[in-house]
Amino acid sequence: MQFRTRAIHVGNEKCPATGAVVRPIHMASTFVQPGAGDWGEFDYSRSGNPTRKALETTLASLEGGCGALCFASGMAATHGVVAMLRAGDHIVAGSDIYGGTYRLLHKITDRAGINISLVDTTNPSNLEAAITESTKLVWIESPGNPRMTITDIGVCAEIAHRHNALLGIDSTFATPVLTRPLELGADIVMHSATKYLGGHSDLMGGALVVRDKSLYDELYFVQNATGAIMGPLEAFLCSRGLKTLELRVREQSRTAQDIAEWLDSREQVERVLYPGLPNHPGHEVARRQMEGGFGAMLSFELRGDFAAAKLFVESTRLFQLAVSLGAVESLIEQPASMSHASYDAKDRAKHGISDGMIRLSVGLEAVEDLQADLEQAFLKL
Repeated sequence: MQFRTRAIHVGNEKCPATGAVVRPIHMASTFVQPGAGDWGEFDYSRSGNPTRKALETTLASLEGGCGALCFASGMAATHGVVAMLRAGDHIVAGSDIYGGTYRLLHKITDRAGINISLVDTTNPSNLEAAITESTKLVWIESPGNPRMTITDIGVCAEIAHRHNALLGIDSTFATPVLTRPLELGADIVMHSATKYLGGHSDLMGGALVVRDKSLYDELYFVQNATGAIMGPLEAFLCSRGLKTLELRVREQSRTAQDIAEWLDSREQVERVLYPGLPNHPGHEVARRQMEGGFGAMLSFELRGDFAAAKLFVESTRLFQLAVSLGAVESLIEQPASMSHASYDAKDRAKHGISDGMIRLSVGLEAVEDLQADLEQAFLKL
């Protein structure tokens, strides 16, 4: 079956008890067992829930994995990966990563004696040079957040595996519609399900999809032991969101391409960061590993300072000023003061997050209306 057909049908078979086309939400926290010590498929909802299992089945199919695990948030999912590591282990992560991941690595994970290195993974030689004998995990994003850098997933997988390390990727921006990292050699794919998978700004969730059963079992043990699971209502909403995922992402990507090209012609804009533009440094790699579009996220830098960017993001009307992304509504934010405020000023500068940078999450509104909204914001500068 094709992607959009699987998104609708795999894991969403009709209710066997009633024939309902939409499966029910199982809100139960516990399940009656056949006998003492004789376990049924479900026993306690931290360990497994029918509604969550349905979503995990769909996600595994869409990403081409052996299994999926759904968590309470994207950060809970990412934490589930790093929780497999031990004191003395080493993580090499990309330098263009979500601010919450940066905070987790540098202010939580390092407390456990795990060492962290950030490198520009757009250049594979940087990754090769950063890996040590204690490196157990390489963690990348492509496109990166907020600079929209593109990392060659297949090359990173080859390097990581040659050094006996796992490759994990936050693929929230690309979604399985555009990129399926497991097919390119990655071991773990993470999604903030809060974003495109849910798609309607009404749930919190995260997901891990893996290609190896032994790795799945290890991550399941961590999830069950720590308990940061997705609730049944959120799982139900996310399953509903997946049914329109391909249609939403492809349309949003088309609109984002138009807006990126329009912004690239504006004299108030220093540069536009969008992999769909031929002048983007990662354009050719993106063409190889992104199918049918370049995503609906883009950033641009004003010819101005922190105050100018702040004024701009506070002046739009359809682009609502909020963190998060990936929903039907368009959002705008200033990374330096919002999504990446956890970086100190020195690290923001080091990793190319300028005070004048603005990040857009392009929704499903008409492109003409979105351009008009940005136009009126430019007039206020």
